[in-house]
Amino acid sequence: MATAQRMVVIGGNATGMSAASQARRLKRPGELEIIALERGGYTSYSACGIPYWIGGDVAAAGDLIARTPEQHRERDIDLRLHTEVTELDPDGCRVRVRDGGGGAGQWLGYDHLVIATGARPLRPGLPGIDAPGVHGVQTMDDGRALLEALERTEAASTRRRAVVVGAGYIGVEMAEALIRRGYRVTVLDRAEEPMTTLDPDMGGLVREAMCRMGIETVTGAAVTAVRTGADGRVRAVATEDAEYEADLVVLGLGVRPETGLARDAGLPLGESGGLLTDLAMRVRGRENVWAGGDCVEVLDIVSGLERHIALGTHANKHGQVIGTNIGGGYATFPGVVGTAVSKVCDLEIARTGLLESQARSAGLRFVTATIESTSRAGYYPGAAPMHVKMLAEHRTGRLLGVQIVGREGAGKRVDVAAVALSASMTVEQMTFLDLGYAPPFSPLWDPVLVAARKATAAVRRAGAH
Repeated sequence: MATAQRMVVIGGNATGMSAASQARRLKRPGELEIIALERGGYTSYSACGIPYWIGGDVAAAGDLIARTPEQHRERDIDLRLHTEVTELDPDGCRVRVRDGGGGAGQWLGYDHLVIATGARPLRPGLPGIDAPGVHGVQTMDDGRALLEALERTEAASTRRRAVVVGAGYIGVEMAEALIRRGYRVTVLDRAEEPMTTLDPDMGGLVREAMCRMGIETVTGAAVTAVRTGADGRVRAVATEDAEYEADLVVLGLGVRPETGLARDAGLPLGESGGLLTDLAMRVRGRENVWAGGDCVEVLDIVSGLERHIALGTHANKHGQVIGTNIGGGYATFPGVVGTAVSKVCDLEIARTGLLESQARSAGLRFVTATIESTSRAGYYPGAAPMHVKMLAEHRTGRLLGVQIVGREGAGKRVDVAAVALSASMTVEQMTFLDLGYAPPFSPLWDPVLVAARKATAAVRRAGAH
């Protein structure tokens, strides 16, 4: 009787457990032993939902968990919590494993290794950055610690002052969560405008809206230190120009691929530090090592370049591809167009494709078009303003990117542009898309199509010169 192969998974969240579950669907325990190693205490949870748990939209931590450790074990996946991998030996096909008890650890062999180590939040080496009251928001444990701190602060203080450092997706979502809890919130960001995933002109719209919501938004503000009081807890955040009082501080400075183990093992990394894989999500140069999720770089099919994009949507798809291939099937991951959507209070923010700076870096010439429209027919109750910016390639008119800032009904319109990018459509072709229309949902000309018309005119003008 043939001996079962062994699949070892490092990381028990989106990519890792998706890969393990898919492989188990295709291979029985007698054919494939699956061991998943997770250094934390949770698996298969939505990290993207943590700000909404903090803000009270999600009632309990358990609501964010798609599948519990017990449910994974019931499917014959040997899931080991509080277990850390400290070393990779790809030549020897083994990993060094240490459980919560400490010690040097033991070697564990594998036939297939899946690296799903995710990303680590940026935490600059500033004075006071590790003081009590300074919180990251990356894991379920982070979320629980922040909730406990909020409850202590709310019991001890009526002023409730919070500073969010960083105005990216996590920063603006946490600003909303804290506003909802009754805090006076200041957001600090060193960039020219918040949301550097947008061009500065669109980010400026976000800043203006946040200020109108009562969120003090300070841009061009590089944090220099976290000030502490006599009790050692945070009391303020300092920039080069000012100090901002704080009962607690939330860090939203973005993430970097967690690939220290892979780097030490000599596995190939890209410019951002993410692992490089082929289309099957196999680590380049390694037949039996796979990687996916926030620890890898992926192909941007608009620019043709490798990018690091940390999103749960991609991570789950990577896991499906990996699990299918290890399970004896065949699957590939073709790449991304860079679609993301977020909100702060009632403001919706979305983008897909390239920013102006990214298009320039890729060596592309382009034109832009920005329009202001409404989410519904102008005469229909509830119509709200919406700004749409579109980038198109010079001469060819190929769509390169779309950014949307608006109220209810704005954000998910970006999906139309994402499909157009995936199909390499021109902006002129987009103007003839047969989109749904009724006054409660859209003007006669949808805002995305209005932007496409304006972009088409810009391409024609550029071609005439």
